[in-house]
Amino acid sequence: MTTSYSPRPILALPDHLISQIAAGEVVERPSAVVKELLENALDAGATNITVRLEEGGVKRIAIIDNGRGIPADQLPLAMQRHATSKISSLEELENVATLGFRGEALASISSVAVLSLTTRTADAPHAWQIENGKVTPASGAQGTTVDVQDLYYNTPARRKFLKSEQTEFGHCAEVVRRIALARPDVSFSLSHNGKIVDHWNISAIDKRSATILGEGFAAARLPIDESAGPLRLHGFIGLPTASKGRADSQYFYVNGRFVRDKLLTHAVRAAYQDVLHGDRYPSYVIALDLDPALVDVNVHPSKIEVRFRDSRAVHQFVFHAVNRALAQTSATAFGTVPGPATAGIAENGELRSRLPWIGGEQTSFSTQFATPAFSESGTRTASPIGGAAYDYQFMQQRAQVAGIGQSTEQYGALFSGNSSVNIGASSTSSTDEHPLGFALAQLHGIYVLAQNSKGLVLIDMHAAHERILYEQLKNALDENAMPIQSLLIPMTFHADAVEVGTAEENQDILQSLGFDIAAISPTTLAVRAVPALLKNADAQSLARDVLREVREFGGSRVLIDRRNELLGTLACHTAVRANRSLTIVEMNALLRQMEQTERADQCNHGRPTWVQLGMSDLDRMFMRGQ
Repeated sequence: MTTSYSPRPILALPDHLISQIAAGEVVERPSAVVKELLENALDAGATNITVRLEEGGVKRIAIIDNGRGIPADQLPLAMQRHATSKISSLEELENVATLGFRGEALASISSVAVLSLTTRTADAPHAWQIENGKVTPASGAQGTTVDVQDLYYNTPARRKFLKSEQTEFGHCAEVVRRIALARPDVSFSLSHNGKIVDHWNISAIDKRSATILGEGFAAARLPIDESAGPLRLHGFIGLPTASKGRADSQYFYVNGRFVRDKLLTHAVRAAYQDVLHGDRYPSYVIALDLDPALVDVNVHPSKIEVRFRDSRAVHQFVFHAVNRALAQTSATAFGTVPGPATAGIAENGELRSRLPWIGGEQTSFSTQFATPAFSESGTRTASPIGGAAYDYQFMQQRAQVAGIGQSTEQYGALFSGNSSVNIGASSTSSTDEHPLGFALAQLHGIYVLAQNSKGLVLIDMHAAHERILYEQLKNALDENAMPIQSLLIPMTFHADAVEVGTAEENQDILQSLGFDIAAISPTTLAVRAVPALLKNADAQSLARDVLREVREFGGSRVLIDRRNELLGTLACHTAVRANRSLTIVEMNALLRQMEQTERADQCNHGRPTWVQLGMSDLDRMFMRGQ
């Protein structure tokens, strides 16, 4: 079926129609109106904002603030398209320091709703109101009140696309929460159909985030505050054990503006990968501050997307900042986390381990015992090393799979403890020096029971040891160059121009990741070497994944993910198994090692490795004092 088309002359659209077209992008739903008006109020210096909604914001949205107000003679101009006091030149557009700057909000809203604006400046004798383009005297305190009624009254087709009243109100309430989290120095009040729903007084960010996200978040969060050059990341990130099944508690701000940015989300997710269980999502409230000239906020009319001038640097900064914050777990909360635990070397050059059950030479206070080990044929033998939990030959077989070294001494150092750790301390020592306290007993060969200053600590010994070994394996590989496996016959595959250009422009990065990828024609790439750890992977798929992530993020999380997956499997199979009987000395060795290991609160799969039962918890169990 064909449709006849009559040629029509080119005409300039009337301003009212232009505003309605723009409103399709700016005013998607009632929550978009709330966002635009709240941003205007904050730009006007308001410290107290009231939001009143009726019927989910469709019938009425009223925003009252105590900001600077608008002079009466500027009110007609304020209602026009592309009229703003926030920028006046391209230079100011490239250095936007306000939340709003496009000058479209009021004009777009008034084109699809009935809008009245009442405002008063500090030096005005009374307030002024503008409605339907007419300015009249009015009563009111300093600040501005914007009253929006009957949204989409003149565009009924748009109104049909709106959801239920409660759904629309939920979106509006979420917008208020986002902005309230970013500005704890401003008080907010939200009401719906005449009933106050939320109210937040001026407070510090820790109290504001606890009030909005709940005490559960407040009890399971880590502070973060790092700076590097013009970049600063600060706020709170949730502990991995407090993750959620939905990504509904993730708030990221760039220069005070809530954003949904793939690059930032990827950086945070990558930092959590080692400690997050399954398809869980972390909770966080974090803000990135940087020079406005380094970020472009003029990407979309909603201003929820941004573009960074140096996206690679921002991604790496956010990733490492969050990663370091997660390394400071509660097991290490009594001090800074030391470097990777390694064995001490005696003056005569012999390897001396302070943690005999993990591996190495037995110390004088350890009792003599022999543990089962495995010969090359897989049969169980008696370990020739007194006090070693695992035979070095068995360790060597596993380590060779990962491509680590050759000598027995290397494996002893890798799986042994820090020479500065004193595991011989008794329970009479000050438990304040050791957050996990001192061992009391072992339960069913699975859990370790320990006593600290707060009460009772329960430790999953396999999960804890798994994390210790995993971190040591990662550190051992990070300290050396990435081992490379050259392919006997290079693998070639067809590539598009973007992939070929990425390979040619990022040779240094690819080589540091263990790849040798070269263009042999304008449409063909050859993979000549891959990381030894991933030598059995599909070289073509791996190369494409790496090139894509190098192009998008400046480094390959795919490689790290797969490397860590292999190391995690190695650590899981190597860690102390259930039903293994440990002595008190060995149990204390595990506790001390946990206190010196990054991310020791979770195993490699994100599950907790220990829990604390305080004296008050125990008293409640036995109804003491009741």
